Amino acid sequence: MGAQDTEGPFGRIKVVECGWGVSAAYGAKLLADLGVNVIKLEPPGGDPARQWGPFPDGVPNPEKSGLFVYLNTNKRGVVLDLKRSEGRKLLGRLLERADILIHNILPPDREQYGLLTSTFKAAYPQLIVVSISMFGDSGPRAHWRGSELIASNAGGWAFLSPGASSHPELAPLKAFGHQCDFQAGVHAAFLALAAYHYRASTGKGQHIDVSEQECIAAMLEMNLMHYSYGGRETSRLGQRALGPWFIGDCADGRIFLVCIEEDQWQRLVEFMGNPEWAHEPLFRDRVVRGQNLDALKALMTDWLAQWKVMDLYKEAQRRRIPVAPVHAMSRLLENEQLRERGYFVEFHQSGMNQIKLPGPPSQYGCAAWALKRPAPHLGEHTEEVLCRELGLSTTQFDALRKAGIV
Repeated sequence: MGAQDTEGPFGRIKVVECGWGVSAAYGAKLLADLGVNVIKLEPPGGDPARQWGPFPDGVPNPEKSGLFVYLNTNKRGVVLDLKRSEGRKLLGRLLERADILIHNILPPDREQYGLLTSTFKAAYPQLIVVSISMFGDSGPRAHWRGSELIASNAGGWAFLSPGASSHPELAPLKAFGHQCDFQAGVHAAFLALAAYHYRASTGKGQHIDVSEQECIAAMLEMNLMHYSYGGRETSRLGQRALGPWFIGDCADGRIFLVCIEEDQWQRLVEFMGNPEWAHEPLFRDRVVRGQNLDALKALMTDWLAQWKVMDLYKEAQRRRIPVAPVHAMSRLLENEQLRERGYFVEFHQSGMNQIKLPGPPSQYGCAAWALKRPAPHLGEHTEEVLCRELGLSTTQFDALRKAGIV
């Protein structure tokens, strides 16, 4: 695992990443961006995420997938067919030199890829293995397969979305994209570092079993407690109990307004010019305002439409009225707070010129976040890793390549 990547507090940590898609890749990315030495293993056909896009000019190209590039900067890429015995032997040699393995190969498939947890415990007692799966490695659904849609529903998130819906005939909705997979990746990354810290004092590796269902169930706020303590089933259907609490339309976008405290409501009424309707019994307190939210929102529509989003936001903040912009992606890219903190970064990805990528999700003290290496082309570092670091000869490598193993 190249000696050139040993700078910084995390530079000596060596990680092997196996699998496909988002969850394992994102967990390994969070580590790689801190300087951890990550080798990403892909099958001969490449990670399916290379086919997902988005692509420049809408033209599919497995070397230019925006999702793949974002997930795999700062990694080296190696092609290895783990379904063949020669590939599994080379994986074993990589793991002898590694500290952490992060993968999202599902339990029923692990034996054919040489990724059985029981094997790791015997062969690599110091290795930290982080496995991500839909339902975890135990329980009646351990061998079930699933997708982002399954995780969102199995974890309870979709049941609550969209909140305050008045359309019971419509199905629950999951959040856009791969949010459940990203949550699993976050858990994988911080637990891997925790296990590495534990190993530093004990010398012992361990297996960390990440269940995507449980990652989502863990972030349902007070909804589980509502049921377990109060016997009340939270639902996406119905209306807000308190008001005003809604998303409204301004002249150039949308705002989110929550004024459920009485002093906030009074300041809002004053801000609107103290209209007569605001003093009707329909709006006498926050509970009744919640019950009559449709009428309240309709009466506020014309007033909201007079404002531009950022003008309303700034003036409401000045008056201590809780209002927030609902950022479209175009507005988010220009957000002054994110710009000031350097969140979006310009980066040169091979074959794509300069691109803009999301940057550090946190500001770090001792560790230096940086994008130093573009996402690898398929198999870009295979020869480098297998020959220079594992010691394969050119003849051995050529034979593996001809056989389609690398």
